Amino acid sequence: QVQLVESGGGSVQAGGSLRLSCAASGYTYDNYCLGWFRQAPGKEREGVASIYRRDSSAAYADSVKGRFTISQDNAKSTVYLQMNSLKPEDTAMYYCAADFVNYGLRLEYNYWGQGTQVTVSS
Repeated sequence: QVQLVESGGGSVQAGGSLRLSCAASGYTYDNYCLGWFRQAPGKEREGVASIYRRDSSAAYADSVKGRFTISQDNAKSTVYLQMNSLKPEDTAMYYCAADFVNYGLRLEYNYWGQGTQVTVSS
């Protein structure tokens, strides 16, 4: 059973930074894709960033390009989302998702974490 545990959310002022972590467990495959998604109240869940372990290729939503960076620590089976220059519109619940197919920023992942809240105040 694949399990994903997010951490690192919190409250920060606009312009600040946070680093989210997603610890993955329960599988032995080396090829998988991990994505970060977010959902603000009243809005649909959207893809933020993803990384495919096989070639470390990454994808980003246009709204976060240049501000967010996704990275992975394979030894720890952990994926990070470094978020800089945060804006109030980044406020949302952030979810980690995983699958053995490179779904990129699409919502088709089969495994999801419980989420971690990010709140950015102006």
